[in-house]
Amino acid sequence: MLLNLFDYERAAAECLPEPALGYLTGGANDEVTLRANREAFDSISIRYRTMIDVSTRDLSTFVLGTRIAWPVLIAPTAMQRLAHPEGECATARAASRLETVMIVSTTATVGLADVRAATKSPMWFQSYIYRDRGVTATLLERAREVGYQAIVLTVDAPMLGRRERDVRHGFHLPVGLRLPNAELAGEGELPETSGDSSLAQHLARTHDAALTPKDIGWMRELTGLPVIVKGIVRGDDARRAMDQGAAAIVVSNHGGRQLDTAIAGIRALPEVVEAVSDRGEVYVDGGVRRGTDVVKAIALGARAVLLGRPILWGLAVNGEQGVVDVLSLLRDEIDLAMCLCGCRNVSEITRDLIA
Repeated sequence: MLLNLFDYERAAAECLPEPALGYLTGGANDEVTLRANREAFDSISIRYRTMIDVSTRDLSTFVLGTRIAWPVLIAPTAMQRLAHPEGECATARAASRLETVMIVSTTATVGLADVRAATKSPMWFQSYIYRDRGVTATLLERAREVGYQAIVLTVDAPMLGRRERDVRHGFHLPVGLRLPNAELAGEGELPETSGDSSLAQHLARTHDAALTPKDIGWMRELTGLPVIVKGIVRGDDARRAMDQGAAAIVVSNHGGRQLDTAIAGIRALPEVVEAVSDRGEVYVDGGVRRGTDVVKAIALGARAVLLGRPILWGLAVNGEQGVVDVLSLLRDEIDLAMCLCGCRNVSEITRDLIA
């Protein structure tokens, strides 16, 4: 019986081949940050309210002016066809059914236009900065043309973190899987390599380590779309991003996949919220597994959280329906947590709930 997201994690481990499982679930080096993301949530206590009429509750909120039914977005996770043949398209349909926003990864195994065509629901496109700025510009223009409503710029990956599970398995894409968005850069395939991760080699060839805050303004001017900056854990970096026109910040350590021993996202959240103030929205990811985690994040100032790995677990277990089931479990847990905290709507999830 699959009662919670941890059950889906175990079930996914039973149906995924080891190289794919290692890539989809692993972290960098000793995976200290991967564990810390989860442990940080568990260490935060809730001081709940009582004697409030919570017989009806409203979980909805707004992100960049778009109404979503509950405060969870689908994080940009790469290569989803490793988990299920329908990959990103199945996830997009599940996001639509649960009335939330999916953020589509540049490193998807389905092209950005095909994912966008899978549903009419709101969708954002996650981008890196390629060394060839022309390639980046073409991808961003395509994203705008097919109807993505925002750009999510990932800034914490000038190089790929050393993911030892991938190195041990010689991670590569199986025959038949490609990276359609990377074909513009001549990097559509990740062939098997000797003693290394083909993804690490791919990013070393393509990513621009010279990214600066000015690239935020460049993206915004090029597309006319709001730019969300993902991968920030410091208040000063958040201010630099806002100064260049960022619409929102995602507090994130890349799910523990980049710099090991980095601060947990939920620990970094309050400083970033204070730095951003009323200039934009703040979201957070990393380690979200329970409805109480979402309540804690919102109480500490997040507008919404991003959910990553559990989406892939649901996808691996049962495709689109598996993603729907994972999201539904978490949504129901948030509803229960709000009820038990004395919160009738998201605006009542305030800082005083955190002990």
